[in-house]
Amino acid sequence: MGAGSDRRNFLKNGLLVAGAGVAAGVALPSVARAQGLLKPFRRADRYEDSFIFERKPYTWPDKKTLAVWVAPNVEVWNYDSAFGIGVSPNPANVVPDPINYGWREYGMRVGLWRLADVLDGAGIKATVALNSKVCDEHPKAVDEMKKRGWEFMGHGVTNSETLANLPPDKEREVIQTVLRTIEKSTGKKVRGWLGAGLAETHNTLDILAEEGVTYCGDWNIDDQPYPMKVKKGKMYGIPYCMEINDIPLFIRKGYTGEQYYRSLMDQFETLLSDSRKHPRVMGIPLHPMIVGQPLRIKYLQRALTEMRKRNGVWFATGGEIMDAYLKANPQV
Repeated sequence: MGAGSDRRNFLKNGLLVAGAGVAAGVALPSVARAQGLLKPFRRADRYEDSFIFERKPYTWPDKKTLAVWVAPNVEVWNYDSAFGIGVSPNPANVVPDPINYGWREYGMRVGLWRLADVLDGAGIKATVALNSKVCDEHPKAVDEMKKRGWEFMGHGVTNSETLANLPPDKEREVIQTVLRTIEKSTGKKVRGWLGAGLAETHNTLDILAEEGVTYCGDWNIDDQPYPMKVKKGKMYGIPYCMEINDIPLFIRKGYTGEQYYRSLMDQFETLLSDSRKHPRVMGIPLHPMIVGQPLRIKYLQRALTEMRKRNGVWFATGGEIMDAYLKANPQV
């Protein structure tokens, strides 16, 4: 008897034993639990299944096919907390943590404005994922971003805490505070949301929709905007594109500037090619303390310069993309 036959018999006998164990109420080994034999399978049930090739083709304004939105995360952190992305390990969560705290502060003091210069030069308006506490701590920074016509999404209060595990009443209070604070500071109703750490509870989308938010970047399941299921109101997902987020590329994977540039362009070129059949969206997630550093900014600038040379590309804000999507798809 060959090795293949031995393996088939082993698997067959193992499944028979597992089935008998379940019937008898006997605890199964960890391998069985890992394969989901005890816990019911669950899907998110927040959107309809939809394959992109089945959808009706449409275009963005002026017959463009690829929409690109640039999303800087403008954030603040609690000095008394070690929680948050860092440039240097702090496994013991020691505070104060001047290395990582100072690195983050650099983003607000210098990196954001280096990034703003690049976007100004390219004629691109950003869609800012904004911690609402920035409005209190750095009102002049908000004014400078407003002067540029940038759009603002809610992004939690600070990046030292997320929505994860909050009870519904507390989560609603946090979301209402964020939306109210940003609207008061910017003079415009907040239409979009990106969770701090992209964290949610099972109630987040429902609360956001009830509070008037209509698009969210937390769910990266598609290359197009897509309707999401909520209890009341409307909610749409918009591709934020975590694969080219500067946090995983530079901080976790240790990419060089050249590798980052190549990643942006690989993403862009494939999506642009794909968009000849169906329109696509490319998000560019940025963090001022990362891409805003002197050694990195030129690679973003180089990529944006190349993208602007291509036909069929539309640089837009998150809200502009959603307006165009709904105009082209009034049935959703």
